[in-house]
Amino acid sequence: MFVAKVTGSVVSTQKVPVMVGQKLMVVEPYRLESKKRESLSSTGRTFIAVDTIGAGEGDYVLITQGSSARLTDETNKLPIDAVIVGIVDTVHVDTGCVYSRES
Repeated sequence: MFVAKVTGSVVSTQKVPVMVGQKLMVVEPYRLESKKRESLSSTGRTFIAVDTIGAGEGDYVLITQGSSARLTDETNKLPIDAVIVGIVDTVHVDTGCVYSRES
């Protein structure tokens, strides 16, 4: 799993039938900023992930990738390799909070 920020959405009117009704989000993975380790910073990459929990643009989310993305009840028959499985409330590293949804 990794933390990512939802930065947009994808609309696809033509797709395989099993994907009809699936919400597709653009997500950007984040990592711990390496020097001070006090904040999260973008990796500069983006992915498309199926949203199973109702995340919105600007939310930090938990992403599962690869074959694990198809292990939820909602995704077990979908041809996907990335799924949003949680919305992040806080991230604590060492003794500090590097992200809080409340801030």
